[in-house]
Amino acid sequence: MADLQDHADTAAAIRQLDAEYAQISAPARLSPAPHPDAPTPPDPLARARALLAAHPVVDGYNGLAHAVRSIPWCDLELGERALDTDVPRLRAGRVGAQFWSLQVPADHAGDRAVSATLDRIDQVRALVAAYPEALRPAHGAGEMADARNCGRVAALLGPVSGHALADSLGTLRAYHALGVRAVTLTGTSWTDRGGGLTRFGQEVVREMNRLGILVDLTGASPDTMRRAFAVAKAPVIFSHSAAHALTDHPSNVPDDVLRMLRSNNGLCMVGFTADQVAREGTASLREVADHLDHVRDVAGPDCVGLGAGYDTGATHADGLADVSRYPQLIAELLERDWPESDIAALTWENAVRVMREAEFASRAAQLRRAPSTATIGELDR
Repeated sequence: MADLQDHADTAAAIRQLDAEYAQISAPARLSPAPHPDAPTPPDPLARARALLAAHPVVDGYNGLAHAVRSIPWCDLELGERALDTDVPRLRAGRVGAQFWSLQVPADHAGDRAVSATLDRIDQVRALVAAYPEALRPAHGAGEMADARNCGRVAALLGPVSGHALADSLGTLRAYHALGVRAVTLTGTSWTDRGGGLTRFGQEVVREMNRLGILVDLTGASPDTMRRAFAVAKAPVIFSHSAAHALTDHPSNVPDDVLRMLRSNNGLCMVGFTADQVAREGTASLREVADHLDHVRDVAGPDCVGLGAGYDTGATHADGLADVSRYPQLIAELLERDWPESDIAALTWENAVRVMREAEFASRAAQLRRAPSTATIGELDR
């Protein structure tokens, strides 16, 4: 009996040793080689271009209409290297809609500011008429989509300088009739007083909401921003701002205002200019991406957009020299693990939503109130 038990134990030990040897001597498992016809994963820049083909860029601020006056002759269809913007580079950058700045210098006042703004409107209209195969006028969300579907860049008028209203709601309505869809609240007597917005300034915001003109708070004081949020019944925008928490610049937005933007459903369109985004020394594409990260984190992915500020005379971050460079920025965001849904919102969907919500708010307001006939003399005595 003892012999049988010893034999059983020996056999079990041999089996255990054989199993251990098999594990030690087994060849390492290798991943199967990829099939020679299998597609390789696209690099971030290729992914960025594919995304922008479906969700092109809406940019909030471009000064081309004024910049073309500084050169004796140009052909935007063939390309113009003296500028940041031309048709080939708009196409390379996958731009689908552009707000063309109508802002005039701060030393222009009264009738002079109005005349200069009308000249800017005329310049944009002339540009659009000169390049009908590339540009198409747009006044709202529907026409933006129509232009994109036809392979054109939707041309939107604005922002207009606040002081170019000449303290007149009638002038505001005239601009709207000409197609203007954004006005800034800076450089006026009704925004620069201690309370942020005077009674007349509040009436300007209400009338802009009634008309469907976007309230642009870029460059406004924090008090003006906060008061505008309290009065506005439609989303507001920052047409070319960045995060004040990262770069101390007068056009940048503090975090408490970015949080208010979330509840307003508004839009901070982040600028690319070096002075707005650089923390020290030369600004880079990565620093622009840092500002986009910050605005998305604080305000939310539905409240961030792009407002590069090309052809305004400003120096731009390295890697973002002109309007052809949007794909490089989107590639950087993809490498930072931005979801494709957030990038689609950044480039196209957020701006279109803000335009559509402003139109809805306008129709509702027009059912409740007639055009305002208030004057600054009556309200701000």
